[in-house]
Amino acid sequence: MPRYVAFLRAINVGGHIVKMEDLRGLFASMGFLKVETFIASGNVIFETRSTAIVDITARIEASLAKELDYEVATFVRTDSEVHAIAGYKPFRKADLKSARAFCVGFLAEPLGKGGTRNLMAFKTAIDDFHTEGREIYWLCKKGQSDSRFSNVSFEKRLGVRSTFRGMNTIWKLAAKYPLADS
Repeated sequence: MPRYVAFLRAINVGGHIVKMEDLRGLFASMGFLKVETFIASGNVIFETRSTAIVDITARIEASLAKELDYEVATFVRTDSEVHAIAGYKPFRKADLKSARAFCVGFLAEPLGKGGTRNLMAFKTAIDDFHTEGREIYWLCKKGQSDSRFSNVSFEKRLGVRSTFRGMNTIWKLAAKYPLADS
């Protein structure tokens, strides 16, 4: 049965506190199986027979909005997509080594040329970006608090929804949940 990871926006930030036990229960009530959460920032691992990611995403968003009484943007990735993200190398090793933060942003759809151009307008001496498919890779040479880039500023400028995770989280997810044929 296919395994997925739902990356949820607005879980345990901005006053939206959700216990992981409750989040697992909500996913189980949607019919998902083997539901687990990974750290308390809205990463839910689950299985379902469905392979229609658009439908899975819509079901999660509708259910969470109803149960939590606020919108939770949801970005679902397959096991193999999470592993591909974990293994992707968008920046030089030396740049990664000297950076203070390395994050990945999840999108519903690729940005396209205009969106990528708007993203690159955020590039500064401390911030660098790379896009690949439905992901944005952000390298911050200083602390994220020193950057003028944020998820909110990105969404406002581009008019798209997203959520970001540190690459350490993605690497740990990939290690904890190896591919079935690994």
